[in-house]
Amino acid sequence: QVQLVESGGGLVQAGGSLRLSCAASGLIFSNYAMGWFRQAPGKEREFVAGISRNGIATGYAESVKGRFTISRDNAKNTVYLQQSSLKPEDTAVYYCAARRTSTRRYFTDGYDYWGQGTQVTVSS
Repeated sequence: QVQLVESGGGLVQAGGSLRLSCAASGLIFSNYAMGWFRQAPGKEREFVAGISRNGIATGYAESVKGRFTISRDNAKNTVYLQQSSLKPEDTAVYYCAARRTSTRRYFTDGYDYWGQGTQVTVSS
């Protein structure tokens, strides 16, 4: 079965950096666009970043543009989210997601599979 396993979360001071990873198994990774989402306490889950099957097309939420970078390594079945200049409002559980597609675009919704999430806490 399909599994997405996130790692790399933790506690960091404001202004710091983290790199989240998501290892995928049970699927042909290069057939899937990938995305990162987050959910803060008391809030709905929101789109953070997306990347196309081949890694060429990427998109970001306005709140993280210029601070976060999504990338993928299809040889390792892994997608990454490099986070820098972190702010307390970035505190959330971060989830990766996979969406089967034949296109070369990224997506902000409609994902098929989800990971369990990794906690990111940014202290002020």
